[in-house]
Amino acid sequence: MHRVPTFLLTIFTLAASCMALAQTDAPYIYILGVAQDAGYPQIGCYESHCLPGWEDPRLRRGATSIAVIDPGSRQKFLFEATPNLPAQLYQLETEAPGETYQLAGVFLTHAHIGHYAGLMFFGHEAMSTSNLTVYAMPRMLEFLKNSGPWSQLSEFNNIQLQPLQNQIQESFSELQVTPFLVPHRDEFSETVGYEIAGPNKKAVFIPDINKWSVWDRDLAALVQTVDYALIDATFYADGELPGRDMSQIPHPFVAESMTVLQTLTEAERAKIWFIHFNHTNPLLNRESEESRYVISQGFNIAAEGVRLPL
Repeated sequence: MHRVPTFLLTIFTLAASCMALAQTDAPYIYILGVAQDAGYPQIGCYESHCLPGWEDPRLRRGATSIAVIDPGSRQKFLFEATPNLPAQLYQLETEAPGETYQLAGVFLTHAHIGHYAGLMFFGHEAMSTSNLTVYAMPRMLEFLKNSGPWSQLSEFNNIQLQPLQNQIQESFSELQVTPFLVPHRDEFSETVGYEIAGPNKKAVFIPDINKWSVWDRDLAALVQTVDYALIDATFYADGELPGRDMSQIPHPFVAESMTVLQTLTEAERAKIWFIHFNHTNPLLNRESEESRYVISQGFNIAAEGVRLPL
């Protein structure tokens, strides 16, 4: 049996400190999941880096998802509907109870399983929601309307699909949410990140993207315009998947992202929150050499329960 590493205590301490920072009357981001689509440990992985997660449920990590909670309007919004939705919705319920906070919408980034498959739990076989608003881009919207079993969610009025447009802002009381297109594998839908603005601070959420060099925006310049940047950290470095050509999985490596961001000041680096970790990524272990290095360079590693005031 593997012991629970002390990095969990660091995560809990970080979450507690973020709670103290959160303004009770202002919206805030609440991190619900940090792993790649299949979570940690990953199905079928029984190697040494996955076994601790199978043997100790406390080490497991859900697929990447965040919530935005607005105490002022008594609304909460979910970003991504992951396969871990039941547990993540419970996390959100304990943070912002349904008797006080309305689940006012779900924002989707794209049609890869870790980002939308959890919609099934809103269906009539499970939660059977009534006209829950789901925000999606045009191709994503058509995919959900015309592909079973997702089409049944609309037919049974479990969800109400609300179209988004690139760079067009959606406003909710003190919150503004703006989708923006990013390059990625777009087999069934386009892929977006989100700018999320509150009355005091602004964040970008980019859980999936191809290499920064193929995007038409400069990451370092973008970071300078926001207060938090939650960015794709699927893999730490090349060679992480033995026997695989990782150029065929063109996520930006964390090592590459740190190089792109090396000119930022210490204060600007502190805006970065790496998220969306593959089961092979050593940043899942806060005690790893790689985790210590990332922290020493002034960056943050996302963890469930972290609160980021907006």
